[in-house]
Amino acid sequence: MDKTKKDCYGVLDKVFPIGSDGLREVVAGCFDCPVKRECLQDALKTKDGLGFRAQLLERAPAEGVTGFLRRWSQMKEINRRLKEEKR
Repeated sequence: MDKTKKDCYGVLDKVFPIGSDGLREVVAGCFDCPVKRECLQDALKTKDGLGFRAQLLERAPAEGVTGFLRRWSQMKEINRRLKEEKR
């Protein structure tokens, strides 16, 4: 791990925790972090992050056949990554 990265780097529940209203929110201290974008991107690639992305896709409406196929393809990719994560 790069020495400039903090212990919270890439940990979804630390950089994008669920707030008191039940929604995920960015921690205020993250706004000034020089690696905030990479950190959140890496957090969304973890098992927890992939699960969160799957939840978002399930809630999103699929508009038309193209929207349905796009969502189906994205869910398939997330499920593939989750299976790889278990290995």
